[in-house]
Amino acid sequence: MATPTSIKLDDDLKRRVQHLADARRRSAHWLMREAIEQYVEREEKRESFRHDTLRAWEDYQATGLHATADEVEKWLTGWGTDSEEPAPICHK
Repeated sequence: MATPTSIKLDDDLKRRVQHLADARRRSAHWLMREAIEQYVEREEKRESFRHDTLRAWEDYQATGLHATADEVEKWLTGWGTDSEEPAPICHK
């Protein structure tokens, strides 16, 4: 269930939103809701990536295990080819 939320926009931004909504034949409400939803999804993905990066760094600090950039690049270059290989094994 959706509940109303208010947002204050300066006159220029409000005019721009309305202009774009008119051009897309949508309501300003639809356009703002779509923009907010896309922003939140993007930022959730960014936060998840940041969390994964910090966790990987902590794992590396604890174990010292890693694969070099050259090893990973070689592996990625082979993706989708006849010479595709398994992921490189982490080492110290």
